[in-house]
Amino acid sequence: MQIIEVLTRNDRREFINFSKRLYKDDPFWICPLDSEIESIFDPSKNHSFEHGKAIRWILKDDRNKTIGRVAAFIDDVRSKANSQPTGGLGFFEVIENREAAFTIFDTARTWLASNGIEAMDGPINFGENDNHWGLLIDGFMQQGYGMPYNMKYYRNFFEEYGFKNYFEQYSYHREVRNEKGEITKFPDRVWKVAEWLSKRPGYSFRHFEFKNARKYINDICEIYNSTWSFLKDDFTPLIPDILEESLKKVKPIIDEETVIFIYLNDKPIGFWVLLPDLNQILQHLNGKLNICNMIKFLYYRKTHEMTRLRGVVGGIMHSHQNSGIEAAIFYHLYQVFHKKPWVKELELSWVGDYNPKMMASNVSIGGIKMKTHCTYRYMINDKLKFMRFKDEMTERQQIKKEEVEKIE
Repeated sequence: MQIIEVLTRNDRREFINFSKRLYKDDPFWICPLDSEIESIFDPSKNHSFEHGKAIRWILKDDRNKTIGRVAAFIDDVRSKANSQPTGGLGFFEVIENREAAFTIFDTARTWLASNGIEAMDGPINFGENDNHWGLLIDGFMQQGYGMPYNMKYYRNFFEEYGFKNYFEQYSYHREVRNEKGEITKFPDRVWKVAEWLSKRPGYSFRHFEFKNARKYINDICEIYNSTWSFLKDDFTPLIPDILEESLKKVKPIIDEETVIFIYLNDKPIGFWVLLPDLNQILQHLNGKLNICNMIKFLYYRKTHEMTRLRGVVGGIMHSHQNSGIEAAIFYHLYQVFHKKPWVKELELSWVGDYNPKMMASNVSIGGIKMKTHCTYRYMINDKLKFMRFKDEMTERQQIKKEEVEKIE
């Protein structure tokens, strides 16, 4: 076997095409856009290179046939948020061969260790965690856009090598319409709370507008950064300029009416972003966006091929959580769905196993847990103690509490 760093155009093409060959007979795998994968490793397009670095390899057998691939990366911001310097492994693909898989793991581990890294998370993305993050371990079906799909045998390779379950990520599905095309309501109790809150004085609901994009981008950042700050050191705040770039990329598919905000006396207190599932179109394109496929894209967009919406991100200000805001948001979204008969299903992904409030919220509105991804951690420095993410959070909070008590 020979491990080769991806440097040339042919190497980059082989990195992309290996997956297409590996999954060619798998009806559930959907090929991501070639250009999207390449952009992750392009310093001019990926902001993570401003505070990190990445490398990737392909693995060839004795006949010069590609049998695997992987990338490794170091994000200094994420690394410093951990108890030890921590890097990542991602875009892992391999034939069903234990030796090949372990050779790939060894390569990533050695490179990370040579850069002073003591723990390796994987499979993860070199960028935000809403895409290409986690190993699918349950729910082998077509994935929503951005959610990884992989071979079932990968789990054994990760766990036999010594990776441990750092945290799990759950995806919930909810039917919007039944087989007769009728809108399915929330449980009565939740629906009543939503109707009551929606009619209270001072509350208002608005949808995203590209003509006022900056206002809503700022509102998203304000709510999101307040909502998720409980993660403390593991939290990366949203930056308006970067979010604006992301929204421009999805502009061809975004539906302004399915990005909703709730205000109290004109102050933003909650939002939810639902995007049409682009994978329902990408399954027809084989990763290419040439002229022919762009015409196909426009056709499928016009004929409502995308019948599923994925809840990508949302947040409720801490002072308004557990007050029925989440149900009120979905109550108003369902009024929108009445005008969109092609919308049949919602996917709410993903929710970490360290976030019981969000899990309970998804269940309360009728969500059913359908898929589980796992983020693994490997301790390169085996003298260090492994801890699951939620245990780390508890320990850090306790340490900070004790530090505050000493000062007082």
